[in-house]
Amino acid sequence: MIIVLFGPPGAGKGTQSARLAQKFAIPSLSTGDMFRAAIAEGTPMGKQVKTVIDAGDLVGDDLVNNLVFERIDQPDCENGVILDGYPRTVNQAKALDAWLEDHHLKLKKVIELKVDDEALIERRAGRLYAPVSKKVYHKQFNPPKVEGICDESGEKLIQREDDQPDVVRHRLDVYNQQTAPVLGYYGGQDRLVTLDGMADIEHVFTDIVQVLGK
Repeated sequence: MIIVLFGPPGAGKGTQSARLAQKFAIPSLSTGDMFRAAIAEGTPMGKQVKTVIDAGDLVGDDLVNNLVFERIDQPDCENGVILDGYPRTVNQAKALDAWLEDHHLKLKKVIELKVDDEALIERRAGRLYAPVSKKVYHKQFNPPKVEGICDESGEKLIQREDDQPDVVRHRLDVYNQQTAPVLGYYGGQDRLVTLDGMADIEHVFTDIVQVLGK
């Protein structure tokens, strides 16, 4: 099972991919988390992409592809994988198709979580992140049981720099200019399913599972 969740930054891909990973017992892979881990470890790749991510821009296709393909090839992805935030360009989408074909796999459906830009900016401004457990909360839509504290790890929640309104606006501009054409690529092959990403979390999850069931 190869699942791709598509949509602009903050559309809810991380929340839904975590739930899908638990339901289907397959890994959820976020390129954002991969890069943040590399940055935290101070690896050469981490240093290379830190400036790009902090500015809200996209990392180069070759670097992203190599990172993802290396990870998908690991034993824990044998039964499938959820790709959260990848592919982000048409070149990445074509590279993914080629890699899957080489490994006798096929991506049948891409799920887009569609949101309103201004509502998304407001949503991102309320996001809270747990650096250790990687869990994501929201002050209004998905608050922790104890204010400012992660339910799972007990650590203090933070607001990431890339959730600041100015950065989010820039990332939306980048998304609309460079990433949205991927929708045309998959839509032209009848592989795209668009869902309302502004609906409540449970409703979106139910819609995704129904799509996968078909």
